[in-house]
Amino acid sequence: MSIETVRWGIVGPGSIANNLVRDLALVPNATLTAVGSRSAERAQAFIDDHADDEGASGTPIAYGSYDELIHSPEVDVLYIATPHAQHQAIAEAALAAGKHLLVEKAFTATLDGTMAIVEAARKHDRFVMEAMWTRFLPAIVKIVELVDSGAIGEVRGVQADLCLGRPFQAGHRLFEPSTAGGALLDLGVYPVSLAQYFLGDPESVVAAASHYDNGVDASTSIQLGYSDGLLASLYCSIENAGPGRAAILGTEGWIEIPPRFHHPDRFIVHHMNWTGRADQHHEHPPTGGGYYHELVEVTESIRAGRTESAIMPLSDTVSVMKILQACADQVGLSFTEDPQIPR
Repeated sequence: MSIETVRWGIVGPGSIANNLVRDLALVPNATLTAVGSRSAERAQAFIDDHADDEGASGTPIAYGSYDELIHSPEVDVLYIATPHAQHQAIAEAALAAGKHLLVEKAFTATLDGTMAIVEAARKHDRFVMEAMWTRFLPAIVKIVELVDSGAIGEVRGVQADLCLGRPFQAGHRLFEPSTAGGALLDLGVYPVSLAQYFLGDPESVVAAASHYDNGVDASTSIQLGYSDGLLASLYCSIENAGPGRAAILGTEGWIEIPPRFHHPDRFIVHHMNWTGRADQHHEHPPTGGGYYHELVEVTESIRAGRTESAIMPLSDTVSVMKILQACADQVGLSFTEDPQIPR
């Protein structure tokens, strides 16, 4: 059955959801109909904060529990923006309730958690996508087009880093083992996903990390190797500052994605001197805050009856999670999924 207007619900009205929902108001054929939190007051405050967003229509329902939102008849698709370790339990319950899903990255805390959601998505025949907004941004879309056309020759490598430079804060979900905190899942997912997108699945994964006293990784470096000599050199850190730039390396040049590469609005194509071609500067600003493009993908996929995105398919989410799991195992990180929906 086709859907004219896709009705969205927000699971976890935190800072990321706060940014995303502003762009949702710009998306055709989409509307925010509900927000769920562990506090009805917090859900209502989130709704009140966005009452004047351009394109907003109607009054969303504020639910004081995730379970109420999951079973709401007023919602077609849920955006899950809770901490990583909570994604699996919420997603499985939502899929069983017939909901489509956009799941924030990292998709889960573990590879097993990711596989469980994928299995549930296929069992219930519902659309599920990881919220890797980077892949849908106009600048990245143009880079893919140029790479595919041979603009830098044969792609042979990827370099990328993403850092915060933030002091340790006990109790914050970013630093807590119980919420699968640390640099790897919060930041490393971006450079890993970029490398996987342009190079495919690696043959080898080698990781090293520094840790806070509670065992959470403060910084992690990742080297991906491929049988045909391709390489990716990746780095992420909470404790260290860094530029947040990326480069896609080819046999005839390279594409520089200036800071911060995970939400670029421009890039530079550099050519080797012997090609006789001048560097090319490209500007491709996103619509809204940049979340608009992934929201359109989800909305239109659901309206068309698709269960996966061709740009961010579940197979890529699994591949990225395999790399992250291998890194976690190598550097002594033992993440677990929260088995219960938070109350």
